[in-house]
Amino acid sequence: MAKPVAVVVGVGAGLGAALARRFAEGYAVALVARSDEVTGSVAKEIRSAGGLALPVKSDATVVAEVAATHERITKELGTPDVLIYNGGRRPFGTLVNTSPEEFEATWRAHTLGAFLWSRQVAPAMIERKTGTILFTGATAGVKPGPSSAAFAPAKFAVRGLAQVMARDLHPQHVHVAYVNVDGAIDMPTVRQFLPNVQDDDLLKPAAIADTFWFLAHQDPSAWTHEIDVRPFKERF
Repeated sequence: MAKPVAVVVGVGAGLGAALARRFAEGYAVALVARSDEVTGSVAKEIRSAGGLALPVKSDATVVAEVAATHERITKELGTPDVLIYNGGRRPFGTLVNTSPEEFEATWRAHTLGAFLWSRQVAPAMIERKTGTILFTGATAGVKPGPSSAAFAPAKFAVRGLAQVMARDLHPQHVHVAYVNVDGAIDMPTVRQFLPNVQDDDLLKPAAIADTFWFLAHQDPSAWTHEIDVRPFKERF
């Protein structure tokens, strides 16, 4: 039988790559990102391990590109069973230090992209009465700090979208969940930004990916809609 299909939108060197690797253990995986810098090498790695991976360069904020990418994935891999929207744009800035352009670009990368991709995959999931849509959240979407003038509103909006969708789609047999990643993820950019950070201060990408896998395989009688993941020493 053909493998089920998982689409990971927003594949970078950290969590996105870990999600693709984890779901490749049981799915044919589409790796979607605006750049092919990471998707190509991770897809090659998955294929070398015997998996099925399709890297696609696509901008999640452009309606036509989202539609074309979804069509290509459906044609080459099959109808998506799981969508993971992993928006990663994370600017820092207070209100007066955040430009309107930065605010809008951040909203588009997180909220608009999540909306567009969800609208693409949901109809087939509703028709088949099965499917999972998972969103990567952040501390700023629950408890923002002063330097998240663009990021926090975008993540709050994604969280709101997830709640709207859950109320709409859960009764139609489509599982929607929001993962609040409460802490810094261990990836190259974070290590550069925080050179003195200790290993146990950071969330391991593979460990977060295990949580996404768990959510995608929950029994419908006990679905989780929102879940927090954080290092054991993180204050909250």
